[in-house]
Amino acid sequence: MSTMPQTPHGSHRPPATTTVVKLGGSCLDTLDDPWWDDLARLARERPLILVHGWSRPLQQLDPRHRPPSAMLRDRYGNQSRWTTPQVLDDIKTVSAALSEEIRHKLRTRAVTTRRLLGSDGMISAGPAERLWWRDRELVELDNLVGPPIGVNPAPLRHAQPGHIPLLTPLARNPSGQEVNTDADRAAAAVAAAVAATDLVLVTDVSHLMVDGRPVGRISAKTAAVLRDTIATGGMRKKLRAADEALGRGVERVVIGNGLLSHLLTADADADADVGTVIARG
Repeated sequence: MSTMPQTPHGSHRPPATTTVVKLGGSCLDTLDDPWWDDLARLARERPLILVHGWSRPLQQLDPRHRPPSAMLRDRYGNQSRWTTPQVLDDIKTVSAALSEEIRHKLRTRAVTTRRLLGSDGMISAGPAERLWWRDRELVELDNLVGPPIGVNPAPLRHAQPGHIPLLTPLARNPSGQEVNTDADRAAAAVAAAVAATDLVLVTDVSHLMVDGRPVGRISAKTAAVLRDTIATGGMRKKLRAADEALGRGVERVVIGNGLLSHLLTADADADADVGTVIARG
């Protein structure tokens, strides 16, 4: 259920709009001090929510978490991590370490954080696909994953200038099991639930690329076409997340690898080095 933020009693000033930022697990260890300085400056000015991934740290923890053996594709071609109870434990291990590292970086820059686990009553997941491609055959597998279908925004209302909720995007499925869920799509669901204007997907590539050229700005409709025709792997997931966020009221989604302040000010006339903007209109 999406809930609009409330203004303080007796105040006529509209509430500040929250921005949701997803930090990709593939790029977290490449973000330098100027990037964190920029994030902290923005966090002191406006409410931010951070959602983090864990792909590269998980692969560094154990080689068995590396593609291609660690990944599955469902009958529709969607890619997912093959998640067992042991994989969930490893995700929690690396996520706890990542969260502490992020909290330290922000604490030294005068920004406080609160770590939240999506599976602690925040993120609801739908049932997982049962059929997955293995060795060129569709077989039935138990895979502890599920698409995010709902977010309880109550714990996220603590987002305010100078204080950031930091979310690990695990979830609970209809049976109450803890499951892995796609971090980009979870961030989209969070953005919708808190009525965010912007969702920023910080990743290890600067843009969506089409025919070898970077894309500066496109409509939601065009993004959906590209998702279903040329996009693959992680970019396909990001375009799917963008479609879900825009369809639930988020005004725009930005995909890129620059300073957050640059990504948030990208527009139709911006240079091609600031990321790809996907706008609802």
